[in-house]
Amino acid sequence: MNIMISAEFFIRPDGELIGFSITGHNGVAGRDIVCASVSSAAYMTANTITEIMKADAQVAVEDGYMLVRISPQEVKNCRNILAGFKLHLQELEEQYPQNIRVSYTEV
Repeated sequence: MNIMISAEFFIRPDGELIGFSITGHNGVAGRDIVCASVSSAAYMTANTITEIMKADAQVAVEDGYMLVRISPQEVKNCRNILAGFKLHLQELEEQYPQNIRVSYTEV
């Protein structure tokens, strides 16, 4: 039985993305293309923000869970990487709607 992956993007009232959370697994760890794609893109996004861009961000990772929240002063700097990640997950949701659900929460 597959468990759906949930991706939630946090958006300010002005429309700026300020982070995301990913929860769930889809299929057997390491064997599902959707789960692998989401995990790879999420880690690339988090690592780019924290290690390459050196942006101030909260990152939490556990089995089947990742949270990334950008500090207010870093929102503009991280705009494009977050937008690219959101686009990637939206396209996965279009291709595999039974495996991933993308949602948005205003914060």
